[in-house]
Amino acid sequence: MRAISFIFFMLCANVFTAQNVLQNPSFEDEPADATMPMGWFACEKGTTPDILPGYWGVFLEASEGDTYVGLITRSNGTYESIGQRIPEKLEKDGCYEMSFDLAHSQNYTGYNKPVKLRIWLGNKKCKKDQMIFESDFIENEDWESFKIEFDAESSSKYILFEAYYKERNFDHKGNILIDNLSPIRFCTRA
Repeated sequence: MRAISFIFFMLCANVFTAQNVLQNPSFEDEPADATMPMGWFACEKGTTPDILPGYWGVFLEASEGDTYVGLITRSNGTYESIGQRIPEKLEKDGCYEMSFDLAHSQNYTGYNKPVKLRIWLGNKKCKKDQMIFESDFIENEDWESFKIEFDAESSSKYILFEAYYKERNFDHKGNILIDNLSPIRFCTRA
């Protein structure tokens, strides 16, 4: 019986250490415009994310918790991106998975067009070494859950979330809403 208990304990310990929990994964903070959520940093000049709901005409309820983050693209070709240091670096050739919720607002005070989300890994703050996800244009006004799986091409210490419009033309004022980031876990491939 002791051997079975020990094996069970070791399996559970392995499950709990096989994930990276990001700091403030649901962007919980006091709703505000042009404010960085706790635990996150800006990665593009002019990044002024909004902690929503309640500002810029955006009132969608959070998919998890009370708040979420909104990122925009502007008519001058600039865009917003935020990042964070991953608690335990991702190992080269490791298979990982994570999930998150995305939405779009038709009423973001003029920044109403749909945009894409890109997710990057990097070995230095705000560096884009490997793109692990690019969404289609997010047009849904209710939350949609996404689950991604990726192989780390190199050891990575940082993750970056970027509002993106492919052509970067000068008339695309858009937004993307992000909430409910899961821990980054090892893949469960068979």
